[in-house]
Amino acid sequence: MSTEDQLQEPLLERISASPEAEVDAKTKPSASKKRKRAGETESIAKKAPKKAKSKKVKAIEEDELDLDVGINNAFSHMDSQLLADYVGQRTKKYESDLSSIELEDKYIPASAIQDTTSWDKPRTLDNLPGFLEKFAGNSTKLWSASKKNGAPHTVIVTAAGLRAAEIARVMRKFQTKDATVAKLFAKHIKLQDSIKFLKSSRTGIAVGTPTRLKDLMDDGALAVDRLERIIVDASHIDIKKRGILDMKETQVPLILWLGHTEFKEKYGAESKGIQLLFY
Repeated sequence: MSTEDQLQEPLLERISASPEAEVDAKTKPSASKKRKRAGETESIAKKAPKKAKSKKVKAIEEDELDLDVGINNAFSHMDSQLLADYVGQRTKKYESDLSSIELEDKYIPASAIQDTTSWDKPRTLDNLPGFLEKFAGNSTKLWSASKKNGAPHTVIVTAAGLRAAEIARVMRKFQTKDATVAKLFAKHIKLQDSIKFLKSSRTGIAVGTPTRLKDLMDDGALAVDRLERIIVDASHIDIKKRGILDMKETQVPLILWLGHTEFKEKYGAESKGIQLLFY
């Protein structure tokens, strides 16, 4: 029996009485019954709003958005748990047709996300290389690449091709003749061109959009067996104040890609694990 049924049930109960009383009750309810029913109705009215309550996604305050530099400062003070909850709420909002079991399967736990609140500089484009160096552990490896082609140690995922190109530009700091920075997005770059590049190049850092990264993984051109970290470009916002987690067309494929089995098994692992960082 549902909560609503339990609340309404007392109104449906019949009080046993003599036939005369029943006839009288049908024609003229007593004052005590009126008071009782009024009390029950009032009680139901008070309880009903509690049933209708649902946890809503906490809106990010406008003063957290810095349009001059295009960043959402809210992410700078979200710890692992706050990030996990926020991402989970966005998934529930954009994929409302999913069952609770399906939503649970897409949920990224706090234990999988590295806390980066200790980074006290603005999360601007120019500060991204410094952020990477701080949380990379042995930062000297950032200038290296696996001998296996198309197997980066770092993947940075962002919302759009133009932003990916900008990130790739600042990431060239870590590029050497034996470790390239790959641009992996659909705008102006054909899928086959990206496949050819990855299969012929030693790649240290790859920057791309969720859908293109998934397509390249599915093809096998983008190898993730040497992957050490994923950075989500979460703070960046466009002129409409939207980031990668604020648009269904980017948030849904992002969560799909981050939920790849090979990743989920390694998030937070001490040995050969994958760091998941939100910038």
